[in-house]
Amino acid sequence: MSPTSTPLAARGLCFAHDREDVLHDVSVALTAGSVTVVAGPNGAGKSTLVELLAGVRRPRAGTVERRGSTALVVQRPAVPDTLPVTVSDVVAMGTWGRRRPRAEVRLAVAEAVQRVGLTGLEHRALAALSGGQRQRALLAQGIVQRADVLLLDEPAAGLDADSRATARRILAAEATERGVAVVCVTHDEEDIAAADHVVRLVGGRRVR
Repeated sequence: MSPTSTPLAARGLCFAHDREDVLHDVSVALTAGSVTVVAGPNGAGKSTLVELLAGVRRPRAGTVERRGSTALVVQRPAVPDTLPVTVSDVVAMGTWGRRRPRAEVRLAVAEAVQRVGLTGLEHRALAALSGGQRQRALLAQGIVQRADVLLLDEPAAGLDADSRATARRILAAEATERGVAVVCVTHDEEDIAAADHVVRLVGGRRVR
């Protein structure tokens, strides 16, 4: 995909939850090889917008045109801490349903783990990791999908400054080195300042 291509474009998105409007006529076009942050106060509709872009939710009105594949990274793993899953297990979940040969999956998981700086911790239980390490494992789960669009809902929430900076560098590398269109919901002012594009929502409407 060329650096100037648009792997995803949304037009006029509207969404209501329990009959209450959450998003009003929001449009956004994503550019390959760039980082876009979705910012705004709590309740502005940021997470809802990302879920609409990912296809997890359907809009009440408007369209989402996807010209490439998408991957969604959530704040928390979909497995409880009581399950004995390792870093490699969590990352490999990103390959489920893609019918890739086992050898290819192993290589892809190892590469994703290396890209997020967790080499050597592949067999460590997820529950034994620090908050920053857990979040990097989830980032690797998104990276291993090799999608054209990587969508993240507050990936650095609750992390310290060093962990947030690490996540920021990983996402920037995905954009610049692989041409991925990265979209990140964030409240962090440093994330916003470093982004290529900012989508700012207030009261469910785009104001920037």
